[in-house]
Amino acid sequence: MLTDPIADYLTRLRNAQHAEHQEVEVPASRLKKEITRILKEQGYIADYEVEPTRVGEVIRIKLRYADGRRPVITGIERVSRPGRRRYVKGDDVPRVMGGMGTAIVSTSQGVMTGHEARAKGIGGEVVAYVW
Repeated sequence: MLTDPIADYLTRLRNAQHAEHQEVEVPASRLKKEITRILKEQGYIADYEVEPTRVGEVIRIKLRYADGRRPVITGIERVSRPGRRRYVKGDDVPRVMGGMGTAIVSTSQGVMTGHEARAKGIGGEVVAYVW
C-alpha cells in the first residue's frame, strides 16, 4: 500500500529521467493528471496521454531532454507530505530558484503554478517544486 502516491509519482519521474527512459507510466488520479498538465504547459515534459487499463487508468508521460541527453527536469521535490502539510497564503506563495522553477499549488480553484496563484492572490497547499 502506498502512503504517499504523489511522492511515488515524482520519484518515478526522477528515476526515469536518471535512467534516460523515453517515457514512464504512472497510475492516474485527478491530482496527478493536473500536475502532469502543469508540467506539460511549463515545458518540463514532451507530452502525456491518459490510457484506460483493466483497473483504473494510467498516465503515459513522454520525457523531454535537452542537448546531450540532459534531462529538462534538473530537480523535483515533494513539499507538502501526508505527515506534514504545507499551506501558504496568497501573498506568501514561494518562488522556486528565484523564479526559474515552478511551484505546484493545490488551491480552492484547482491545481495551478505558484505564479498563477500569486497573480490571483489565492493560497493553498504547496504540492511540489520543479526546476
